[in-house]
Amino acid sequence: MMKKLLFLSLLLLSTQLFAQRPGYWQQRVDYKMDIDVNEKTFQYTGNMQLNYSNNSSQALSKVYFHLYFNAFQPGSMMDYRLATVPDPDARMVIKQGTTEKPVNISRINTLTPEQIGYQKINSLTFNGQAATYKTDGTILEVTLPKAIAAGETATFNLTWEAQMPEQIRRTGRNSKEGVALSMAQWYPKMAHFDDFGWHLDEYVAREFIAPFGNFDVTIHINKDYVVGASGKLQNPTEVKGYDKKAKIKSINGKSTWNYKAENIHDFVWAADPKFVVDSARSQGGVSVYTVFIPSTAEVKTNWKTALGLATEFFDFCSSRFGAYPWPTYTIVQGGDGGMEYGTATLVTGGRNIKSLVGVIFHEAAHSWYQHLFGINETVDEWFDEGFTSYVEELAMQSLFEKKGAIESNPVMDAYRAYYKLALSGKEEPMSLLADYYKTNYAYSNQAYNKGQVLAQQLGYIIGQENLDKTFIKFYELWKFKHPTPNDFKRVAEEISGINLKWYFNIFVNTTRTIDYAVASVTENNIQLVNKSDLAMPIDLLVEYQDGTKELFYIPLREMRGEKPVESLSIYEGVKRTVLEDWFWTKPTYDIKLSKAPKKVTIDPSLRLADIDATNNEWVEAK
Repeated sequence: MMKKLLFLSLLLLSTQLFAQRPGYWQQRVDYKMDIDVNEKTFQYTGNMQLNYSNNSSQALSKVYFHLYFNAFQPGSMMDYRLATVPDPDARMVIKQGTTEKPVNISRINTLTPEQIGYQKINSLTFNGQAATYKTDGTILEVTLPKAIAAGETATFNLTWEAQMPEQIRRTGRNSKEGVALSMAQWYPKMAHFDDFGWHLDEYVAREFIAPFGNFDVTIHINKDYVVGASGKLQNPTEVKGYDKKAKIKSINGKSTWNYKAENIHDFVWAADPKFVVDSARSQGGVSVYTVFIPSTAEVKTNWKTALGLATEFFDFCSSRFGAYPWPTYTIVQGGDGGMEYGTATLVTGGRNIKSLVGVIFHEAAHSWYQHLFGINETVDEWFDEGFTSYVEELAMQSLFEKKGAIESNPVMDAYRAYYKLALSGKEEPMSLLADYYKTNYAYSNQAYNKGQVLAQQLGYIIGQENLDKTFIKFYELWKFKHPTPNDFKRVAEEISGINLKWYFNIFVNTTRTIDYAVASVTENNIQLVNKSDLAMPIDLLVEYQDGTKELFYIPLREMRGEKPVESLSIYEGVKRTVLEDWFWTKPTYDIKLSKAPKKVTIDPSLRLADIDATNNEWVEAK
């Protein structure tokens, strides 16, 4: 007990000092953009003023921008990635050959000059002076005439022209559902600079990272088009779709749309003349908009139902994971599946109701894990996608399926997918950079499924109530910042008083698996064995022959603490006995019994990610 109290005291002191990292800093960007769209040629011209605040302690002689549209050209890194990865995204390739010998041809490789995407910089100045710049794939490198000093804010002015690619991935024109423009990653986007340096990932269809800032975006487009976008529309009475009493203003056949958003790190918009707009307000005050094509009566009904559930979603998540801080959220039909952006998402709309609600819940959940917490998903994709999928599943079971009480393990499907991955021989460590997985199968399963397992299993280690408290405390400490997984770990340690270094290190950085077994049972002894190379605490439920039950809790020595009693229904009325801790260097553990057992079960809550559950239970032979 003294050991635990000493560790807890030191841990609380250290987390009070370091939970927000002394000296923590982050860069800031403020964009003001004006673009003029030619919907006939699928091109636009842009003008940007960007205020960039260097809050680091380092002077910057160079800065970098992302030019994502440049990926949609034959010979790009994305093109080659599609040609070489063994299981390319089916949306991005043309399948040829035979069933026995399939051949995947990158759709990017087939684009004509009129179909490719590009962003070409026409001029770039730094504090009014011309700057030297060069384009290398999807990265624009800018050499400054004078370094941006630490603590200084500099102003960049850019003009550029762009062509929207034929719809290939997330962004572009003429989607399969008939949406004219899906404008994601459409502007020269300042690259992210932090303690790790510049993040200059070439775009090969994966994930993103960017600094927080304010956006003021003006779009000039054909007056017949309706726009859905990030942020709040400033002039709804002058454009089509948002106000029945609107007096549409146009100059030379074009309307002007102005959107503003604060403290986001990505801005998206989509446009189509067939779009309709609907809206509702959550109890917490979030104005939720849907912008979609009512192609059939069923589609229209589904989107109406989804809108109501979306407002409930924001109230649900605000109570569980921290208040949604922006006034609006816009769900726009577009893209090629679902993708999150600042205060908005693009999703495909011709779905059945469960699929539509599921994708909306997932992308809206990214408002927390990626957009409210600016997670670097190019590095920690599981922290982004896995935690988002965890939030999505809780919401689906509570709001859509209306199950009432959430099960002790609500993400069992993710566990099953993780087991399949772990036994496939294709698993790679979750700490691998998102773009570098050998297969899309390994990436998607570790990011979306193993990431969920890490979160849910953390609740098994520290207790579900402590996990719930961790989510809220993490929100309080890290909203509008760029936390790492270690920051989340530190908060969980502070809340629970449990050391978690071993868990995050091994589960994230290796492909080691968990496998415990009931080795033997007698009238007065149970022997457990750790058959794997990843040690965990154990909940062991024993049902005695007299009908009584007892839960034996065996902490792991590395935890330097223990989880509290949990209020799970399966343990209601069950006596809990805390045993001496088990350490990872010892493969077996014996439990002495005072009466004869009838049934023995390792972790009846099913939160321990044991890859072989066939030996987790012993039942007395009849």
